[in-house]
Amino acid sequence: MKLGAFSVSLSVKDINKSKSFYENLGFEVLGGDITQNWLIMKNGSSVIGLFQGMFEDNILTFNPGWNQNAENLDSYTDIRDLQKQLKSKGFNLLSEADETTEGPASLTMKDPDGNLILIDQHR
Repeated sequence: MKLGAFSVSLSVKDINKSKSFYENLGFEVLGGDITQNWLIMKNGSSVIGLFQGMFEDNILTFNPGWNQNAENLDSYTDIRDLQKQLKSKGFNLLSEADETTEGPASLTMKDPDGNLILIDQHR
């Protein structure tokens, strides 16, 4: 099962302080909008998202259709197909993609320790 590009979405208290902290660790801004309180940062193949005031806990994020540079892949597994595979394996989904649609969609679930996992397809 290919879930796409991986990143950790961090819930931060002060996006400017967090940006500076991660820049000092060698991360560079890849995308986002600091005026909207969110940034995507990258260091090598490691990607983190900084989100102020958007959600409570940190989230493991997968993006079908993207590589680690947020570039479109020629071939990928659509989120609706991933969802069918997850359901067939007995995963309990907290939210689901509408299987009657195409394009962007997302689903969420938790791992056995309660960590939130977001599969978020942007295309």
